[in-house]
Amino acid sequence: MEFLLEMSADLAVGLGVLGAAVGAGIAAIAAGIGIGRIAAAAVESIARQPEAAGDIRGITIITAAFIEGVCLFAVVIALLTGFIGLPALVDSITKAASGG
Repeated sequence: MEFLLEMSADLAVGLGVLGAAVGAGIAAIAAGIGIGRIAAAAVESIARQPEAAGDIRGITIITAAFIEGVCLFAVVIALLTGFIGLPALVDSITKAASGG
């Protein structure tokens, strides 16, 4: 019974690390898509109204910076969450490899 509990705890830690990596990847992909859509809309707006190019460019840069900030925050939180469980995962792998 103790073996099953230990094995399920190791699986939970491993899934936590995997979930953190997937979460960081999803945050980065979503930010890339969002910034791409903002840039496309800005180019289209400048093409329709060239005299407003300066204002549109400034708003685009500020909005992209906000998205990058949120993405960076999400990636840091995901990686910190994953790395909290990483030492326990490494301990269980070394314990299993040594036959203990």
